[in-house]
Amino acid sequence: MSSLSERPANAVVGQEIPHESASLHVTGLALYTDDLTCRTHGVLHAHPVQAPHAHARVTRLDPTPALEVPGVVRVLTAADVPGVNDAGIKHDEPLFPSEVMFFGHSVCWVLGETLEAARLGAAAVEVDYEPLPALVTVSEAIVAGSFQGGQPTMVRGDVEAGIARAAHVFSGTFEFAGQEHFYLETHCSLAHVDEAGQIFVQCSTQHPSETQDIVAHVLGLPSHAVTVQCLRMGGGFGGKEMQPHGYAAIAALGATLTGRPVRLRLNRTQDITMSGKRHGFHAQWRVGFSDDGRLEALDATLTSDGGWSLDLSEPVLARALCHIDNAYWIPDIRVNGRIARTNKTSQTAFRGFGGPQGMLVIEDILGRCAPFLGLDPIDLRRRNFYVAGQATPYGQPVRHPERLVATWDEVIERGDVTNRRREIAAFNAAHPHTKRALAVTPVKFGISFNLTAFNQAGALVHVYKDGSVLVNHGGTEMGQGLHTKMLQVAATTLGVPLSTVRLAPTRTDKVPNTSATAASSGADLNGGAVKNACEQIRERLAVVAAGQLGVPPADVRFGDGVVRGLGRSETVAWADLVNQAYFQRVQLFAAGYYRTEGLHWDSTSFHGEPFKYFAYGAAATEVEVDGFTGAYRTRRVDIVHDVGDSLSPLVDLGQIEGGYVQGAGWLTLEDLRWDESDGPSRGRLATQAASTYKLPSLSEMPREFTVSLLERAHEEGAVYGSKAVGEPPLMLAFSVREALRQAAAAFGPPGTSVDLASPATPEAVFWAVEEARGHGEPPHMTPAVEGAPGIEPDQLAADAHRLHPRSEQAAAGVRSGR
Repeated sequence: MSSLSERPANAVVGQEIPHESASLHVTGLALYTDDLTCRTHGVLHAHPVQAPHAHARVTRLDPTPALEVPGVVRVLTAADVPGVNDAGIKHDEPLFPSEVMFFGHSVCWVLGETLEAARLGAAAVEVDYEPLPALVTVSEAIVAGSFQGGQPTMVRGDVEAGIARAAHVFSGTFEFAGQEHFYLETHCSLAHVDEAGQIFVQCSTQHPSETQDIVAHVLGLPSHAVTVQCLRMGGGFGGKEMQPHGYAAIAALGATLTGRPVRLRLNRTQDITMSGKRHGFHAQWRVGFSDDGRLEALDATLTSDGGWSLDLSEPVLARALCHIDNAYWIPDIRVNGRIARTNKTSQTAFRGFGGPQGMLVIEDILGRCAPFLGLDPIDLRRRNFYVAGQATPYGQPVRHPERLVATWDEVIERGDVTNRRREIAAFNAAHPHTKRALAVTPVKFGISFNLTAFNQAGALVHVYKDGSVLVNHGGTEMGQGLHTKMLQVAATTLGVPLSTVRLAPTRTDKVPNTSATAASSGADLNGGAVKNACEQIRERLAVVAAGQLGVPPADVRFGDGVVRGLGRSETVAWADLVNQAYFQRVQLFAAGYYRTEGLHWDSTSFHGEPFKYFAYGAAATEVEVDGFTGAYRTRRVDIVHDVGDSLSPLVDLGQIEGGYVQGAGWLTLEDLRWDESDGPSRGRLATQAASTYKLPSLSEMPREFTVSLLERAHEEGAVYGSKAVGEPPLMLAFSVREALRQAAAAFGPPGTSVDLASPATPEAVFWAVEEARGHGEPPHMTPAVEGAPGIEPDQLAADAHRLHPRSEQAAAGVRSGR
């Protein structure tokens, strides 16, 4: 066992402890970025001037009227930028644009003594626009050939030969929506400038180092002149990985020009209309199966809706391609990827980072094709699982596929799936207007950043003379429990009680050049760095202890707040040893570093081993659907998930529950709607608040919700044998969508296959029920579009959600789809 994964006896990691800030959260004492405003003297407030067009050229901008509004101090425009007028790492996101690229794009910012003064000043700014044609949907962008970034292709084998040998071939298209992050805390930054011109930005950001980079280049300063701190975030979910940088730069620019602190906090409507979302996708595919239901070949083109600029669209697309296989072996495969450029907010990272979109495609294919193959969807999925010795389409061996089987078998056993499905069949036979269904789906999710360079982290650990410990690391806390885990890692490595250790806020002048807290890698990377720093200190202290205990340094053991030697009864208290070390002039602080080994990725050939390991899981979900309205409820959820040897079981259970619920929201409730008309509001986001954008709430929770962690799942080569838990559980929610599909199909004769839109809102479920009953198609169809590489032209003529079987056996079961 490696030293990184070896776990000592009586370790603090693995203990069920509450979140380190739980009491502060529930009492309202936890400080967030905007809470610092009332503690800061002389703060100015920033307010945007938002464009009322999806695409337009700014022909005149006159800030003079705003300066006449009482309380307005300054209007920030492109002319004020001393450095680079760009807020993106791809240099395609002007901070102050001359060409508006989405409805609500900010063209300038007003600073006021109060937020109301800034708002009134923003309303007074005079701006003239020349409207330009706007692309609002992915289909429009495909037809117009509007793409951005790279267009990767992932290939293994000969897909045409695979399709030719397949006994059953189907083709179809599938367009599914994105998702609003809807974190509790909106984007917020508070910037100060000291007497030496140093910039200090308090920011709600998942990537302080990159926020630092962007602020520095906008201001024309070196990075050492900018410090970014993140106390904590009220949720991030990926939405604060790239998007905070421009807002932080606006606040820092305002503070630089006025000499006063500047606070920029978006209200909810501004946050929703100005910040990016999960990428929606358009998928076109052909798939081949053998007579016994084995996948033979898959040919697909995935087109993501990138919005107006690249942001993180390229790596999101790459991860989607890398996860289109999910848990299934596909011998011959070709997947093309491309990014549509549309006049919407720049879509960005969201929990799962493209993985859910890729996996949704294959799960939708299996769910739609199972009835045509005459197979139970559970059996179809299970027989296509990876087995030992197989590799992904991009060439990475699938290690521990037996754990995928273990989670699957355990969830079926714990969920009593076999007996319950018999009960469901009896219920459905007795209830013509209400149907139930139970679906089981797997998860195989790769852990690490696709960009190998991001898989590194640093930490700075201080031990004070009294034995207390202060930990700084490069990860940010957004409620996911990272700080809790880091406290446990430090306490375990040093062998001290948890109460001995405290965490400092994340800031760039303590730990530099950090990667984003993203890709589910926060605990792996920062835990490795914290452990490394603590080990350096422990090794120095072992030399001091060895002299007192009369044993070699290698025989010194740390644990439970005391230090002892092997074979000796004498002990030294931790605090006493630290004090002795200080007087012996032993260094009591250390900078730790960790890099993930064994990674390789060639983005050109789309081949390599980009992931340290795969996280596995399985979920069984039972639903009930009303045949009159399409309304439904989730009756029961059973989950078994692989987190390795958990660092913090309570935190991990909470992450799994929350991930499933957020995934269910994306797949069944959260319906982003943009105005697609040709009127003056074209491109306007219509779902701008919780009143129009439906989020999961208590009423959507299942009556029974059981989560179990896979046992005996130690992960060699990861910190204390643990595995990531942030993103993988979101994909467990595929089971609720597949259950809804099966329940809708139950309104038709046996063997019925229905198409189901995503999100599967009650309206979408209603139309699936109508399809099962043979009552025709819904009133709104999304046409297929031409231009998908690798797909035959005659397959593009059908409606966007129609399934086309090639085999005669399946043809009898084909119905018109949405």
